[in-house]
Amino acid sequence: METESEPYVRLATLRQLHQVVADLNTARSLADTLQTVADGIVAGLNYELACVNLVRPDGDLVVAAFAGSPAAEALITGRVGPRESWERRLSMGVAWGDLRFIPHTEGWVLIEDDVPQWHTEGPAPRFEDEWHPHDRLYAPMYASGSKRELLGVISVDRPRNGRHPGPWGQEALQMYASQSAIAISNARLRANMQRALVRLEREQQALRASEESFRQAFEYAPSGMAIAEMGGDQHGRLLRTNDALCRLLSRPASVMRRYSFADLVHPEDIGTLLRTSAEGGRAELRLGRRDGTYVWVSLRNSVVADTADGPRFLLTHVEDIEERKRHELQLAHRASHDALTGLPNSAELRSRLSARICERPHATPETQYDAPYGHDHNFGFDAGPGVGGPYDHHVHSVAPAAGEADDGTKGLAVLFCDLDGFKSINDRFGHHTGDAVLIEVARRLTTGVRDGDTVARLGGDEFVVLADGLGAADAADLAVRLRNAIIPPIRVDGRAVRVGASFGIGWAECGMTVEEVLNSADQRMYIEKRSRAKIHRRAG
Repeated sequence: METESEPYVRLATLRQLHQVVADLNTARSLADTLQTVADGIVAGLNYELACVNLVRPDGDLVVAAFAGSPAAEALITGRVGPRESWERRLSMGVAWGDLRFIPHTEGWVLIEDDVPQWHTEGPAPRFEDEWHPHDRLYAPMYASGSKRELLGVISVDRPRNGRHPGPWGQEALQMYASQSAIAISNARLRANMQRALVRLEREQQALRASEESFRQAFEYAPSGMAIAEMGGDQHGRLLRTNDALCRLLSRPASVMRRYSFADLVHPEDIGTLLRTSAEGGRAELRLGRRDGTYVWVSLRNSVVADTADGPRFLLTHVEDIEERKRHELQLAHRASHDALTGLPNSAELRSRLSARICERPHATPETQYDAPYGHDHNFGFDAGPGVGGPYDHHVHSVAPAAGEADDGTKGLAVLFCDLDGFKSINDRFGHHTGDAVLIEVARRLTTGVRDGDTVARLGGDEFVVLADGLGAADAADLAVRLRNAIIPPIRVDGRAVRVGASFGIGWAECGMTVEEVLNSADQRMYIEKRSRAKIHRRAG
């Protein structure tokens, strides 16, 4: 039966409980909240000791806060108890709602287990509901929600009145555990939010620093840089260019924004640009300067995104390779051209001839196939050597019929030229004069042919002319014109010297090798030379 003073004690305790619950929500951090939970047990619910065991991410429980005994706090705070041992404890004893009371008659088996623990010392109980030093009372804290996730366990020891808590005391402890779980969840949420805010601020600072670093790297890069749009109607339009690119192309940034690289590239390099992949593509091509000249550059592309889901842009690095390209072209020219005359050399002559003839039986006008792709052999499908028809995309080279009559066939004429009297000039006046004669002969031959024809120096005083689209009469006329161009005196160091020239006309035909073509023209040249020598002896 309730005594007259108990309602007043209960009211005072309720006020204390209300205050300690209110204090739970004033803590500024998770650690402060946990300590407030432990202190509230001692201050508001009148237990001598209180310990807060918090579930760690790995499932075990750590002693996170302690109140009522500095010695015990120093001894066990931070120690960890295995989850399995805690599950065993929460399954023992008597269930008071969510609370778990383990009387000393059962709790003695837990004295030596691996859960960090501390309890008060005292005499054995004198009556039935008196607290025993080995009694244990646990208040589990569950997160709100249907899954009742365990957040931690409050363990208490020895009520100050020395008795087991009654129904009201049990309800108060359970309510306090529920409020503590809410406070801990809120503290964790605040801590996570604070960490997220700190991380976000750091990321924003890093982003700002990265953007500034990119801006400086972009603006002050020693080589050209450009940012262009990707996709849409304005695909490829230059949005931003750095100072190095503007200087390279002699165009201000405001003008550069009107163009794309497709507007600036050399017409011959537009295909190279279009074939260049935007995703890490590279190309070497020519870009136009403001004065109409072109500069060789190396383009290297990469794709950057404004945000995770934002628009993508094309970042292009433009490196000036004019000097390297000029050097490469010079090396290539030296490898394929005669050092003295500047004409294509023997290797280049053979390469150009090889590109015009294929290894197939001699073609005739009846078997020639005029394919729409010009004379690029093996372009597309090829039915095989010697097979004409719709899958052989090569315009076969044919020769006019032998004889003086012109049958109307146009072919690739090969004019073999050998200088007459050159050796005597070399012997009499020296190699310096001989070299000057060769240079002048090369100039006269080049002047006497059409654009697109080839004049090559085969070696020594031998030259070869390739002239396409000529009939037999055309080739003969060309040989006469070139011979007449060579005959006039050549002045070297104040003296006039003369050389003659003998021409042999051969024809490049598919089915012949390059050597066969050159030998044919060479033989005809010697036939003509012997014929002219006989005529000269008879005239003498």
